[in-house]
Amino acid sequence: MTGWEQVYHIGPAVTLLGGAGVVLLADMILPRGRAPFALLTLLVLALAAGWAIWHANTGTTGPSFDGAVVTDRFALFFIFLFIAATAAVTIASTDWVKKLDLSAEYYALLLVAAGSMSLLVQGNDLILIFVALETTALVQYVLVGLTRRDRSAEAGIKYLISGAVAAGLMIYGFAFLFGTTGATSLDGIASFVQAGHEEARLPLTLGFVLVAAGFGFKMALVPFHGWAPDVYQGGPTPIISFLSVASKAGGFAIALRLFYTGLGGSETFISEDWAMMFGVLAVASMLFGNIAALVQTDLRRLLGYSSIAQAGNIAIGLAAVSTGSTLGPSGVMFFLATYVATNLGAFFAVIAISQRIGSYEIGDYAGLIRRSPMLAAILMLCLLSLTGIPPTAGFIAKIYIFNSAVQAGEQWLIVLVAVAVVNTAVSAYYYLRLARTMIVDDAKDEMTFRPTLSMQVVLVFAAVTVIFVGLVPAPLISAAQRAAETLQIQ
Repeated sequence: MTGWEQVYHIGPAVTLLGGAGVVLLADMILPRGRAPFALLTLLVLALAAGWAIWHANTGTTGPSFDGAVVTDRFALFFIFLFIAATAAVTIASTDWVKKLDLSAEYYALLLVAAGSMSLLVQGNDLILIFVALETTALVQYVLVGLTRRDRSAEAGIKYLISGAVAAGLMIYGFAFLFGTTGATSLDGIASFVQAGHEEARLPLTLGFVLVAAGFGFKMALVPFHGWAPDVYQGGPTPIISFLSVASKAGGFAIALRLFYTGLGGSETFISEDWAMMFGVLAVASMLFGNIAALVQTDLRRLLGYSSIAQAGNIAIGLAAVSTGSTLGPSGVMFFLATYVATNLGAFFAVIAISQRIGSYEIGDYAGLIRRSPMLAAILMLCLLSLTGIPPTAGFIAKIYIFNSAVQAGEQWLIVLVAVAVVNTAVSAYYYLRLARTMIVDDAKDEMTFRPTLSMQVVLVFAAVTVIFVGLVPAPLISAAQRAAETLQIQ
């Protein structure tokens, strides 16, 4: 394979990373305040999406760079998610970013994050996975502290310190996997595991537990969740909206790639071990996230704890992955796709509301339905989807991922689903409490307002997506299933 053919395989990532350089170059060449950074960013995203579509339509598959990178429908599914999330955040933050002196840097960092995550989901080697994951992490640390205000800087430092510890645990786990199997490629690790070397059970277990700690930080799973509420509250809300979906999707994507492909999927001597591990993490995340969210008064912290609970729901699909069916990985992918639309819609509504009322306190959202019916309606729709109430996308996502565990036929997975159902009822209390505040309580200020045009565009798109997928889920489910089938199921 020639050098160009190898670069062709990572075209979307190269486009995004190269586009970040173009944005910075435009900042140096064009007069300050005149460069259309948002439009340029969207153009780069469109080019990357076009390249990914070309890959999908031509059936481009297979390894490159000596097997370190793999191009398949699984990677393309997540690349489309990253591009869509980045485009939505770019449009939604056009008004907010005008207040920054670092607008070019902001858009460039978004593109670098999207490009690094695109390369991450194509990673088929521990070294590439670590480099791509840490490149993404470094960009996210900078984004959180970008405004350099006290709370933003504090959130950025907390995020950085937590991430450094998680990275250390992860690389230590990689060292165990390499030392035990003698390979850094996921294919080599899978061959070792499938050969049945049960004498290596202990070091392999230590390895994947430490790796799960590193990935768990990205996914905000308990007990690796400590950064989430503080960063959600202290970081700039447009940036947090991006982290809440992109970082989580990237973490779960690479977890699927490593545990399902690298550790041999089902029918291996360690598959039940790591499945049980994710089951425990799922229960802990759902319980802690939902209970902590019950007492929150700041909406950003509530969404932070909510994201921990939602990560627990998604982890059910990881626990079901070891059964060998594609229901587990496709359930994770479908849930993440719906979560992107739902959570971005909720955050964008919060951004638009907070810009007008100057508060994130839940009590200040009283009577919002009379002050801004559009924003209140979309926020309530997203809250219903996060709860899992029909006819929203969130309802289908929870049914699908719970069904993947039930269909596995394992008793402990059925118990896990029962715990998840109870936790769904708990989450309904704090989600619907906010909806009640917006509808029933009297407003402190009767002045009406509407979001900007750019914000209306992304809010309507998110709301339509939530409803459409809830009513017509088949196309997205089919796409998730086809993507899951490209993982090396043994």
